[in-house]
Amino acid sequence: MEGFELQFISNSENDTLCFANRLAGYLKKGDIVILSGDLGAGKTKFTQGFLQHYGLENEISSPTFTIVNEYHSKSVAIYHFDVYRLADVDEFYAMGGDEYFQNGICIIEWGELIEEILPPTYLKIHFEKDEQNEHKRILTLEPKGERFQKIMEVICKNEHT
Repeated sequence: MEGFELQFISNSENDTLCFANRLAGYLKKGDIVILSGDLGAGKTKFTQGFLQHYGLENEISSPTFTIVNEYHSKSVAIYHFDVYRLADVDEFYAMGGDEYFQNGICIIEWGELIEEILPPTYLKIHFEKDEQNEHKRILTLEPKGERFQKIMEVICKNEHT
């Protein structure tokens, strides 16, 4: 089942918020989600929806200048990274970025830049703007590892019932 992908069409910011909120319900400590796509494609809006699941949506701020923001719910820590400005993976190691992986759920914007050092199990989501509709986004979900493939299968089944 390697190479399995799922597409989710978001027709509005609210669709993206709702989808991220639902996905958050399936994740647990140690899970990693990388978000890729152009500026303004919906990565931060997705993270806001994800945090909404934990009642933390009002605390969101872009980690653009801090590399990582930490959010703590009653059940799990969520680490929101923006690695766009890192020079290379060595800089990620130097800041202790890999130490976060097992301590909570990690959401990594521009995560494809450090993909080579990620554990073998994670979820990659690529955000693409629709040229014909400024509100529409195409989210391509690419599960890495059996755990995320099973989560995607459950999400697919629930979307169609």
